[in-house]
Amino acid sequence: MTIQTITAAEKESVAKLKAKLTDIKQAAQVSEGYKLWDIALDQESTDPRLDVLLIKFIRASRESDLAKATQMLTDTLIWRKDFGADNLLDEAIDDSVLGSVSYIYKTDKESRPVCYNFYGDIDQEKVFGDKDKFIRWRVQVMERGVQLIDFVNTDSMVVIHDYKNASLFGRSSNAKAATKEIIKIMQDNYPEFLATKLFVNVPYWGAMIFKLVRPLLSEATTKKFVVCSNDELYQSLTNIIDEANLPKDYQKTNITKEKEIPIASKQEQEKIEKAPSADITTSEAAAAVEAPVTDVPTGPESKVTEEPITKVEPATAADTTTEGSEAVDIAGTAATNNTITSTTNTTS
Repeated sequence: MTIQTITAAEKESVAKLKAKLTDIKQAAQVSEGYKLWDIALDQESTDPRLDVLLIKFIRASRESDLAKATQMLTDTLIWRKDFGADNLLDEAIDDSVLGSVSYIYKTDKESRPVCYNFYGDIDQEKVFGDKDKFIRWRVQVMERGVQLIDFVNTDSMVVIHDYKNASLFGRSSNAKAATKEIIKIMQDNYPEFLATKLFVNVPYWGAMIFKLVRPLLSEATTKKFVVCSNDELYQSLTNIIDEANLPKDYQKTNITKEKEIPIASKQEQEKIEKAPSADITTSEAAAAVEAPVTDVPTGPESKVTEEPITKVEPATAADTTTEGSEAVDIAGTAATNNTITSTTNTTS
């Protein structure tokens, strides 16, 4: 069982949010029998999966703010209707190129789906040339991951970000725009889906970027991040994923024991050394904070507020702490749910 226990205070919040479901569906103009991730949004429902789903939106707000949770769920339903997210898994999207950038592959030791994202050796024109296609495909990957979550024994996913041969600089305008949009989609519509995020094959500059971004993240978020050293890559992965469930490239026989950390080119090193830290923070690391999952500690003392839907102002990014979903995109290149996107946080 990997689902976090719902506290007594949270159960009270869930009951109050559940009582608003009819109004929420009406505000979002979806059908009375609407299902989110195959779970009926019925305020009379006794389905325990509904409580697990609703607590995600409550935890994504500060201090279990019922008004913000209500608005977030309403906005998510509106977005799904406008984006066509509910039918996205039936949509045929050519993944001959995109399929090697991000994908879901089997599960970890706790039966959570694992999303892999790759940031090196990317042909930006092929991957991001059609920005809208990339975004729809990336959300489709996230939806595939959510389909593997049963909301009974699992309610989140694991994200792996692989930076082998990734470059800090030189992203195209389409890549930056796609990254920014994916971050917002994951942050706004896939709360609390990140369990753990592992960073592998990280170049030397990755630690510097992470150091710059880390103060922007909550403690709860950083606890979910694992930066794997190259000589301990196999051990780090198999701590949470059985070898049989790893893609072949990560299995022991395919990991070189003396694997070198990718080294930046001389031009990149000079650019990093000359760039003011503020420039790096805003230009390269800011697209770096992506949130497929939001993370806010809650407890019995959490305050629950309640207001009519009509009085609720839309939540902004500043109203939530960022993480999933799939998270932090060290390279800022984007691919997720919750460090570089997939699924996630990302899981974004």
